[in-house]
Amino acid sequence: MTHPTRPRRLRAVARMAVALACAGVMSLTGLPGLQSVADAAPNPPGKKKQELCQDLFDLQDVEPTPVDEIPWDKDIRPEADWDEYFFDSQRQAMDGVILPGTPAEQKKVLDALEHGPEGYKEGDPRKVWASYKRFLDGAGGTNKYGTFDAWLKESYLEMAARGARGRAFHKKVVKDLGLTGPDWYCEEDVEYTDKDGNKRYRRYDAVNYKTGDRVEIKSGGNHEGGQRPKDKAVLKEDPKAKLRPVFGQEQSPETRRMYDKLSREVGNGQDGKPRIQRYEHRSTYRARYTPGRFSLYDPYMNPAPGRQTGSRGGGNDQINRSAPTPEDARRQIERARQLGAAQGRVRGPGGVDFTTLELRYVGKPVKGQGLDYSFSAKKTDEDAAPGYGGKEKAQLVSDSFFTWLALTPEKFWVNLNPDEPERVMDDAFAATDAGRVLLEADLIMKHDFAAALNPEKRPEARQYWDTAPRREGVPCFPYTRMWIEPKPAQVREQDGGIYILDAPLAAKAEWQETKWTPPGAQKCDLTKAEQKAAQATVNRVVMSEVERRVNNDPKYADLRRVYASRVAAEWIRQQDAQRPTDYRKIIDSNDVAKWPLRGENADWSKMDVYNRYKKTLTEGIEWFELAYGGKVYQQGVGGVDFSKAPKQNVTPIRFQARHKHLPRTTRTSLATMTDDAESEETLFLGGNTAAKASGGGGEDPTPTPTPTPSDPGTPTEEPSAPAPSTPGTGGTAAPQDPDGDLADTGSGAPVGLIAGLAAALAAVGGALVWWRRRATDRE
Repeated sequence: MTHPTRPRRLRAVARMAVALACAGVMSLTGLPGLQSVADAAPNPPGKKKQELCQDLFDLQDVEPTPVDEIPWDKDIRPEADWDEYFFDSQRQAMDGVILPGTPAEQKKVLDALEHGPEGYKEGDPRKVWASYKRFLDGAGGTNKYGTFDAWLKESYLEMAARGARGRAFHKKVVKDLGLTGPDWYCEEDVEYTDKDGNKRYRRYDAVNYKTGDRVEIKSGGNHEGGQRPKDKAVLKEDPKAKLRPVFGQEQSPETRRMYDKLSREVGNGQDGKPRIQRYEHRSTYRARYTPGRFSLYDPYMNPAPGRQTGSRGGGNDQINRSAPTPEDARRQIERARQLGAAQGRVRGPGGVDFTTLELRYVGKPVKGQGLDYSFSAKKTDEDAAPGYGGKEKAQLVSDSFFTWLALTPEKFWVNLNPDEPERVMDDAFAATDAGRVLLEADLIMKHDFAAALNPEKRPEARQYWDTAPRREGVPCFPYTRMWIEPKPAQVREQDGGIYILDAPLAAKAEWQETKWTPPGAQKCDLTKAEQKAAQATVNRVVMSEVERRVNNDPKYADLRRVYASRVAAEWIRQQDAQRPTDYRKIIDSNDVAKWPLRGENADWSKMDVYNRYKKTLTEGIEWFELAYGGKVYQQGVGGVDFSKAPKQNVTPIRFQARHKHLPRTTRTSLATMTDDAESEETLFLGGNTAAKASGGGGEDPTPTPTPTPSDPGTPTEEPSAPAPSTPGTGGTAAPQDPDGDLADTGSGAPVGLIAGLAAALAAVGGALVWWRRRATDRE
């Protein structure tokens, strides 16, 4: 079916396509033709010629490790040894390529290409488009990824990385474990008999016939399902054989289950030990490439992003590939499973619980040199419950960071009080997502306060009702003002930056009168002593539970997210006060136009929240029966006050004892997502704001359309120096490994930060309105 197009627009699109195609960057790696399982190379028809591991990887100088010292009996590599490995993949610099126009116009652009992907050099967007055309032609014109951008990131770039990454990790394992010498063969074909009686070969990454070890090496934490029956057959035919799966990342739950089952089926060896012993050789991969004119540059944390400048890093890569919804994430994971070389799949954005994303590090903001930053997030099982929504959460982190910089601190409060509809929040603050998050959290807190007082939901609440002052035999309720405020954040100022170790929040309450009374409500006149006693019980029994929820419940995740950004922004303020930074024009400008309410919240209104709050005052939140008779109805008022951001600097001794691996983890996260060596549940992912296209100015060179080989990609040797694309190399120095004593700031007390905090504007909350209604006669 053809679609009509407007000639003028089509010509414009064509001109845009030609303009995009006018630059070329040479590379030695690439996979122009591999797009699906069908494209993968078939199994070899016969046994491969034997090759020693040391010869395959040129590791003749590496001494073999004695067999009894290879850590097969260890579950995981010691945290202190976790490190990185490199592989070349210049294709990753093409993550900003677009295919402009409508589907019909895109087709005309693709049809106008003169060559297949082999006819264009790496760095030329026409090579990308030609690969996309080949993919579409092979799929009958259907793009299962939905969009060109999704195909680009999930297939084109990922396939270019899998082979090179897997081979680089293979070499690393051989080198680190000392699988060298005359007894270790790599890429070795082991013969077995399949279920039909046919002779087949199972290729292992390393084999030692003397010890019986068959080593399977995976750079990620996943297995290839088709290998299971082959492994079972190999182990069945050779009682001496032992399977040694080695992983570069934490094994997925599915992988653990598969190997646990196989281990039970094959049992123990002649030595009484399991014949299958898995080992996690935790290492973080880093693709080595140079960003260029067709790279993607993000606005996250960047004060002035441009067309060919902005933020890049491991965090950006995962965030940009994150699916927007749970349904999209499940489809994305299924596509990743089906992609060729599935055994090379490493943890992707589906393995990140982006609902827990928070800013945990910012480097020294040197003017003109960018800012290092790192987020933390919890892991999730990407096969069972894949993560999603990375862009939305990263945008909130970044936008709130700039909101805290742009607005003066006396605006950082919200207030839901039935007596003060005109003081809900500052209008400028109400125009931002950070302000929205605070006001919505205030309303959620009031609902949680009511729930925490419900003895039918929470038995501990009866402590209040049993001890509360009474009138006419019915317990009275205090007029309580409640609010959320920061507790001192635990930070460490070191290596020119600040590590945000913990940013807890406090839920506070105090007795206060209110002028507003719902129709038909009855209030208790309490003495000062009764008020004090009742409030003490509320604080002990109720507010402690509310505070627990504020700091842990997913409903407050956005609140915790924006507060961590508040801590980072306050530190940037102080650095700028000492020396001009790229953020100086933003600080206290009271201009938040660049960081508005976004997405589905674009039309959000503070008065809508206030009206919802007023509705709860008349309709109630929690109703429950008390043993004393009567039905109880309650509601509270209060606010959130972030005008203060107190911090406490952790001592070097405590930092070394509890977070000795954090500087290394943070440094690694600037370039690629990495495990947290201090928490099995956590990942770190970050970037730098000073990424720029290489090559300088002037006209883009026209690529020469000479054919290049369609090579599956062989990595070059590990670099002797960090990759040129490492975020932060042109800006803030990344934190160094704690080889010796950590830098001492001179005191364990708050350093500089507390003294420099802006004076707080006390948010005047309302009172918690309590009343009771007589229950209908229920004899």
